[in-house]
Amino acid sequence: MTDQSIIVRVAGRGEGVTADGRHAALAAPGDTLTSDGQVLPGPHHQTPPCQHFPRCGGCQLQHLDEESFAQFIVDRIAGALAAQGLTTQIRAPLLSPPHSRRRASFHAERKGNQVILGFSQAGSHDLVDLKSCWILDPVLFGLLKPMRVLLARLMTAKRRVEIQLTMVDQGIDMLITGVAAEGLDAAEAISAFGGAHGIARIAIDNGLGPETRWEPLGATITLGGVPVPFPTAAFLQATPEGEAALVAAVQEAVGAAKTVADLFAGLGTFTFALAPAAKVYAAEAGRDALFALKAAGARAQLPVFADHRDLYRRPLPPAELDRFDAIVIDPPRAGAKEQADGLAASKSPVLAYVSCNPSTFARDAKTICDGGYQLDWIQPVGQFRWSTHIELAAKFSHQG
Repeated sequence: MTDQSIIVRVAGRGEGVTADGRHAALAAPGDTLTSDGQVLPGPHHQTPPCQHFPRCGGCQLQHLDEESFAQFIVDRIAGALAAQGLTTQIRAPLLSPPHSRRRASFHAERKGNQVILGFSQAGSHDLVDLKSCWILDPVLFGLLKPMRVLLARLMTAKRRVEIQLTMVDQGIDMLITGVAAEGLDAAEAISAFGGAHGIARIAIDNGLGPETRWEPLGATITLGGVPVPFPTAAFLQATPEGEAALVAAVQEAVGAAKTVADLFAGLGTFTFALAPAAKVYAAEAGRDALFALKAAGARAQLPVFADHRDLYRRPLPPAELDRFDAIVIDPPRAGAKEQADGLAASKSPVLAYVSCNPSTFARDAKTICDGGYQLDWIQPVGQFRWSTHIELAAKFSHQG
């Protein structure tokens, strides 16, 4: 074997790459790729802990040890920056532990009298019937077995069903999409399931939007010490550890700022972490999320102004941005090209950018830096353990 046969990095989709550019599935840095395509494990190739790997699409990188998984995250970010001609300090990634995911989406289908429930197979629409899972919080995983019994009473044989589960303050928020759940038998089954398994809310969506069928108490999620009403299946950071890491990075970046704009604020993950030390303007296009944030801020008597605003169609202009001591932005995977143009022309002293896509982050970072900002550092966060999905928080400071 030659040095050209050694796997030197892991590409964006999770495949190993040799120095001469050959790709191999399920290969880790330090593995050897033979001439006939076999992968000989090296020092960073661990035995995947889950019985469903690699068939299950929930994880792509369980064969990487901790060191090489962290390096994969750093390399993805560095590569995205390099493509835009940028460099900065990239800190050591903060990885969420196994069994820590507090939200997940599953699919289910009937095969005879059996309900298959789990994640889709990698590269396929076929389902893996989950018997174990190393990423889910045990509370979520423990619900799968009784959920099969409930679904057997609600599902038809012809339709695949989607189930979204999220851990909230009162238990588990549950949205089932693709069942009618009509009639007394269905109503009794839903109520019995909710009462027996500590469910915060069960909602059914048969094509006309979620309809709550079980909610003994109003569902909330506590963010920054503030209970926030939780809309059905709303967005929430995937793990408590990931949320804490991103919040800490944003707080560090913002520092002692007294006025802060929180753009793409969602339910207020960063808004409530920064108030009451700062007055926070929170902009969010999602109506349900915005109303929840507004209600929670008012109830807690915090200095928060919630604005129902689509930042793609109506980004904040530089004149408005300049009013703030710091700006926090946490856009979807598509990034925030329109808002980045405004940020680049602004003079706010500090920007904290939270991203779930290194490529669109780097594109926006290039725009912001060309406008007069410096990219000070990036804190990677690996809350989607063993996944190619990467999150980060970054600090920019104005150089004017």
